Order: sequence, then structure tokens, then C-alpha cells
Amino acid sequence: MPTANKFSVSRYAPERGAMAKLTARDSVVRRLDWPILLSALALSFIGALLVWSATRNRTSLNQGDPYYFLARHALNTGIGLVLMIGTIWLGHRTLRGAVPILYGLSLVLILAVLTPLGATINGAHAWIVIGGGFSLQPSEFVKITIILVMAMLLATRVDAGDLAHPDHRTVVKALCLAAAPMGIVMLMPDLGSVMVMIVIVLGVLLASGASNRWVVGLLGAGASGAILIWQLGVLDEYQINRFAAFANPELDPAGVGYNTNQARIAIGSGGLTGSGLFKGSQTTGQFVPEQQTDFVFTVAGEELGFVGAGLILLLLGIILWRSCMIARETTELYGTIVCAGIIAWFAFQSFENIGMTLGIMPVAGLPLPFVSYGGSSMFAVWVAIGLLQSIKVQRPLSA
Repeated sequence: MPTANKFSVSRYAPERGAMAKLTARDSVVRRLDWPILLSALALSFIGALLVWSATRNRTSLNQGDPYYFLARHALNTGIGLVLMIGTIWLGHRTLRGAVPILYGLSLVLILAVLTPLGATINGAHAWIVIGGGFSLQPSEFVKITIILVMAMLLATRVDAGDLAHPDHRTVVKALCLAAAPMGIVMLMPDLGSVMVMIVIVLGVLLASGASNRWVVGLLGAGASGAILIWQLGVLDEYQINRFAAFANPELDPAGVGYNTNQARIAIGSGGLTGSGLFKGSQTTGQFVPEQQTDFVFTVAGEELGFVGAGLILLLLGIILWRSCMIARETTELYGTIVCAGIIAWFAFQSFENIGMTLGIMPVAGLPLPFVSYGGSSMFAVWVAIGLLQSIKVQRPLSA
């Protein structure tokens, strides 16, 4: 009998009695997790200011309109909120039944990237240009799909009371379904997104109660796979250069190491309280590339200082903390696994994004959740918030 990991699944046995209905006194609005919602809104608002500061003087990007990126960031946030509301309205249980459709749609979208519909942006052939200045990055939505499809498979028999934890056959099926889109994303190549997906898979397995041997085995396989990919030359030259610059920041300070060096200068110059919004010399001088997207944290470090950067970390921490509380309180394994996948996603992507600006992680082209400019990433994280809220709202009440 395989040994389950430290995450207990005994509390997922089916409850007796009818599901209590929501009353006017215990409405959907009252049951929302407001710390998560307000923290995400605050991060999006801070992100709008940082994106505005980073782009208002970049005429080569903003088409001569200093408010161009600010308006689009606000629009993306608004659409994200609509998607969150729609996700809450549908409910995570309804979406559970639609997982096969969502999974198939995700495969179609990422395969479309490899056709002439796909476009290359910043070295990654990971986009579909829609028109009107808008583009779609399907790999952002694949993160959600992997969480949902693995949760559906791993939780079905446990929530039904047939098993105490997922068996080996179920784990293999879940891993195969996760591996298919990850392999396609790797072909783009979008190494940053693949890194996030690997962490999501590990987080999902840990929360599911599957044998710890699966986690250990995947870590070993991942290390072996990374060495094999490096030896076979699968990575593009710019990706290899990024890792080389991470290992040795002084290797080429005017070339591959330029982004990281300028980012560290910007953050280091901010001090405790920063130089003031719109007053950062590195930001105003346009020394840091991709400052509205991957390197948006440098604007916070330079212009808002340690206080402002710390506030961003605090708000992200609140989202992760409350997500853990929702995962602990739900009475169904499916909900716990979905929460765990989102937690792993947000935690690792935030750490990687901030870490690469500080020089403690390699540059991987990942946005900072809620803060960085980008439609696809903004839509995906707000859908994830909708899933968390749905799990909180639809948690069974005491009979």
C-alpha cells in the first residue's frame, strides 16, 4: 500500500445530510474572501501606476500617447474582473464537468501557435496576434487547464469515498494529460511557462495525497531531463545566454547580462522610500528593457523604495495565505487540489519574477501576477481568483 504524504485526505469522506442552501444572511457577497479580492485589486492598481511610469515617456512603445499602456492595463484588469465574476457564477463544480472541453480547447490554442497564426515576441514563439494591437498567449490559460484536469482525475474516486488517496494508475493518467500541453509549450519554446507548470504539477501531487515517491521521482526525472535538454541543444541560444548570465553576471554586462545589471541598479537606487513615482532616473532614462512587463518590479524598487516593494510582497503574501486557508477549509479534495495548484503557480511565478530582477534567479520572461502589463496573464490570474472564490463560496455549510 503506497504511503500517503503529509497532506491528510481523511476529511474528504462524503458528508451526510443535504447541502445547506445560501440564505440572504449568508449571501455570496458575504462569503467572498475579501482579503484576497482587495489584495488582488490593490496589486492591479499599483501595477497600473508602475506600468504608466515605465511607459509614459517611451514613445517607441506607446504610439505617442503617454496614457496608452495605462488605459490598456486598466482595460485588462476590467476584463479580468468580469472573468472572475463569470467564474464565480459558473462555479468550480460546473467547470469540473467542462474540464474535457477546456482541455481540448487549450490544446487547439497552443497548437495554433505552432502554425502560421503564431507570432514571435521577445524570442518566444508563444503568441497569437488577434489584431488591433492585441495578442493572446495560450500558455497562460494552459496553467489553469492543467490544474483543473489533474484535480478532476485525482479527486474523483477520493471525493466519492472509493479511495483514501489517488492510486498509481490515476496519477499516471493525470501526469500524461499534464505532459501533453507542457511538451507543446516547450516546443515554442516558452521555458518560463514550462517551469511554472512543473511546479504546479508538483503542488497538485503534494495536495492530492499521492505517494511521496511520485514527487521524488518527478524531481529526479526533472533534473535528468534538464541535463538532457541542455546536452541535446534543445534550448535556443538566447535562453542559454540567460542562464550563463545568471551564473556569471559579469560575463557580458553590455549584452546578455544587461537586463539584470540595470534591474539591480534601479532597485538598489531606491533605498527605503524610493525616488518618488515618475522620478526614477533608471525608469525615466529607459535603461531597463521590458520594464512594463517582466521587469516591472524594478519600477517599484526604484520609485517606491523598500516600502513600496515590501507592500507588493505583503499583498502577494496575503493572497497566498488566504488561499491556503480556503484549501484547508474545503471539504472536497477537488477544491483543495485546485487551491494548491493556484498557490504553487502564484508563489513560484512571483518568486521567479522578483528573483530575476534581484539577480538570484535566471531571467525567464515571466510576468508578476496582477502587476505586470499583459492581457493573457491578467485574464488567467483573475480566473484563478474566481476559482478560489468559488471554492470559498460553495463550501458546504453545516446541516
